[in-house]
Parts: sequence; C-alpha cells; structure tokens
Amino acid sequence: MEEMKKSPTLDELFTSLECVVDELEQGETTLEESFGLYKKGVTLLKQCSETIDTVEKSVLALDENGELHEF
Repeated sequence: MEEMKKSPTLDELFTSLECVVDELEQGETTLEESFGLYKKGVTLLKQCSETIDTVEKSVLALDENGELHEF
C-alpha cells in the first residue's frame, strides 16, 4: 500500500520560499534557472496562501457570551 504524502507545514513552506528568494538574490543563476526558481517560488506562495485560507476558515471566535462561532 502506498503511503499518503504529508502536506508540508506552513513553516516548511516559508523556509522553502525563503531559500528560493535567497538563491535568486545571489544572482549566480542562469536566466533559465532563475525562471525555474521563480516558478517554484510562485507555487510555494500559492501553497502558503491555500494553507492560510484553510486555517482562517477553521478559526473559531469566542463571542461576549462565551459561545464559539466560526470566524
């Protein structure tokens, strides 16, 4: 049976994105490599956004009466 692939955490995504940005900022990549890194960065950013959206939808807010409501 094939093991399900675990989604990366938000921290892992941000770390990967930071590595991509650092590599691009060094300016030691070819134009083709830069385009590949840019594409990877956009994909990582999209994953970050989707993860944050999922978390926001599941956040609960406590009202003044002490009742939980979806935020």
